[in-house]
Amino acid sequence: MSIRIALENPPEFYTNLDIIRGQVVLTLTRPEQIGGIIVKLEGEAKSALGVPADGSGTGIAQRERTPTGDVIYENHKILYKVTQAFPDEKRNALQQLYVLAAGQHRFPFKFKFPFNNACGDPVAMAKLGGLSGAGGIASGAGLFGLGGIRVMDGTKQLMYSHVTKTLPPSFTGFPGQCEIRYYVKVTIQRPGIFKENWRMQTGLKFLPIEPPRPPKANHEAYARRPFTFRPRSPRTNAPSKKRASFFSGWGGSSDAASSSAPTTADGQLTTEPEVPPSIEMSARLPHPAIITCNQPIPLRLIAKKLAGSDAEIFLTAIQIDLIGQTDVRCHDLINTETNRWVIVSRQGLSIPVSRLGDPVGTELVLPNDIWCNQPLPNTIMPTFVTCNLSREYQLEVKLGLSWGKPLASGSHAHASTSLFGRNKHEGVDLPQEIHLPLHFSSVEVYSGIAPPAALIEAMKQGKNKRPQSQRPTTSSSAEAGPSTAPGVQQQQQPPALPPRTNTAQPPPAFSAVAAGVVPPPADPLYPPQLAPGQTEPPYDDAPPSYDEAMAEMMNGPVIPDGAPRPAYSGVTNENEPSTLPAVGNEKS
Repeated sequence: MSIRIALENPPEFYTNLDIIRGQVVLTLTRPEQIGGIIVKLEGEAKSALGVPADGSGTGIAQRERTPTGDVIYENHKILYKVTQAFPDEKRNALQQLYVLAAGQHRFPFKFKFPFNNACGDPVAMAKLGGLSGAGGIASGAGLFGLGGIRVMDGTKQLMYSHVTKTLPPSFTGFPGQCEIRYYVKVTIQRPGIFKENWRMQTGLKFLPIEPPRPPKANHEAYARRPFTFRPRSPRTNAPSKKRASFFSGWGGSSDAASSSAPTTADGQLTTEPEVPPSIEMSARLPHPAIITCNQPIPLRLIAKKLAGSDAEIFLTAIQIDLIGQTDVRCHDLINTETNRWVIVSRQGLSIPVSRLGDPVGTELVLPNDIWCNQPLPNTIMPTFVTCNLSREYQLEVKLGLSWGKPLASGSHAHASTSLFGRNKHEGVDLPQEIHLPLHFSSVEVYSGIAPPAALIEAMKQGKNKRPQSQRPTTSSSAEAGPSTAPGVQQQQQPPALPPRTNTAQPPPAFSAVAAGVVPPPADPLYPPQLAPGQTEPPYDDAPPSYDEAMAEMMNGPVIPDGAPRPAYSGVTNENEPSTLPAVGNEKS
């Protein structure tokens, strides 16, 4: 016996609205009885943190974890879809046994990736495991519900705090602490007391689509820092004389006591102290600050002259770092892990940022050929927020500036004088160098996968077409007219909220009967709570969000089949064993 999951034309990674197709290939060496073949598309966001000894909630990362029960876990089912590959979904599994002959059998399946995470919907999670009574996924004939399909216990997800956001990307990198994984799982049910079900799973890579970008504007986010160089020591206008030899001092020559006057870089003598240059360096990004995966950073560097000095300033070094901060949350414990990627690092530059004769206030845009051809590494994932994990970024630009033309490479090594030799830089002021850090405290990283234009337009129109709540008005409020008090203006009413579910007396316009929806029968073990005077329970199936509804209407994928996709390596090996144990060792 062997089980294999064969995906149809698997891409480098999947994204929202992608349709994943495949087949369950079952090879038998002898006839076998099975009750059904269940295929699940799952995604998990796991986190684990050690409980500090003092219980203050700090020092989590420094404390060594031990397997004695002082580590707490969270496992969020951010994606959970179930389909029945055999027999068809119209028949319940385990109600009838099927005998498969020896040989190879193929059972196709198909899923569609949604927009948002599933664990943020309490109604859907409550229905997993039959808590919500009849109509739930796990209800029906059979020992385990739904004709015997074993699904996860969604009630455990109700104990965690959730947020409803776009599905996060696949993510590993902190072994034993957190990870986000997606996979397809197959369960072949074998009825019998001493027969174990056959299971198989294969991992997937997932990268979400980016949110709609704001329209282009001329606004910019900036990080700037002014700086003034230290003034140099004053100079004298004494004429330059030839240096005396070592033995000339025995003759008592007065020329030996005279010293040569220091000169500037161009060899001229000055008598007054130079005005130290002052400059302001600013790094600018389009506002809002958004950078894209696998693309260069849209950075601009601008130098502004602040003082009336004729000195020249040069850019000698530049380094651009992207700092990622991952917040790991597990119940009431929070730990922050920091990563740093060096995007660009260049030394030994000589780019002028302040030229001779420029008036005060002159701005000079530095050429961007240093970083415009350096894309982000494929190990950088987009910014995301999910229930127990989040990733945000900062950008740091370090600049090296020099007052005066920088010396050639290796000149500093020969700057010291010897006993019988003379330094060629003697009498010349060495360049004064500084390093300025420019920091962006918040930068958004987008995946570079744009949502479909039709979906963006539908979402824009849907904001103005959302259903308004229709509250029944009383006779007194209907007969009352506008206020007749002088000088009193009628205040603008806030927009009405959409209708709530599980209300005791829903509005007639939104009743289940008017909508043509027949509510499922109530579970006799869990009778519904009825309000005074109410004869039928309310329909408690929460409607999907507008984004999810529009996503289901989209037929084509975001990226056409066969089109190239950007590189992404958030998970080194999507089929490697998980570094975090399953909470409770539950099999879903």
